[in-house]
Amino acid sequence: MNGHRRTDPEPDAPPQATGANLLLASAEGRILAAGLALAGLLLLGFGIGWTLFPDRILQYAAMTGLNLLIGPGAGMSFGYASGMTHLQVVPLNMLVETLHVLVFYPLFVLGWRHLLDLPALKSFVARMHEAAELRGGLVRKFGIAGLIVFVFVPFWMTGPVVGAIIGFLIGLRPWVTLAIVLPTTYVAIGLWALLLNELSAWAATFDRLAPWALLLAIVLIAAAGHLLHRRRNNRAAGATRHN
Repeated sequence: MNGHRRTDPEPDAPPQATGANLLLASAEGRILAAGLALAGLLLLGFGIGWTLFPDRILQYAAMTGLNLLIGPGAGMSFGYASGMTHLQVVPLNMLVETLHVLVFYPLFVLGWRHLLDLPALKSFVARMHEAAELRGGLVRKFGIAGLIVFVFVPFWMTGPVVGAIIGFLIGLRPWVTLAIVLPTTYVAIGLWALLLNELSAWAATFDRLAPWALLLAIVLIAAAGHLLHRRRNNRAAGATRHN
């Protein structure tokens, strides 16, 4: 014994969460990870399908691209114009809309909280916040019921992603938001699938190319809505600068 009192080492302090650990510590980070994993599985499925049935997989890829760029109405219209069935059209569009929510909703939240600091993300956060503020009156007034209506009705700049962002801004927990937004989106896709399939079949009675004209009309309406929204934003920004 040397007379010195023995002291046990103090337990190690928990390491400070940084980087990926910090993201995964948040619910939105885990949601984003799930969305990216699901996107990877979808790409893997497309790759496998390309080797097995390349002609058919091109149709699925085109339907997916139209959904991502224009919306589910365009994606589903393309599917029905191509002769696909409900079992081919509806699940894929549900999957793509799920990916939309699981990726873009947490990206907004993480960017809003500055947990992700990417230059491209800043403009996305600003744009989505503006859309949520402009369109969120119904949700703020009626709460969850308003959010269901907002997600269900396919007006311009409404839908699951903006609806999920509004859910965050009014203080809903992430899992509550997803539990409202995703099932409502699936019901909306199912009902719109019935309508678009009937419209496509009706148009085909006049001409075999008529269902493609229906798709073109949906694309043009979406493009006009996008241009109108951009012009309105530019006008509002100009008025702000002049003031």
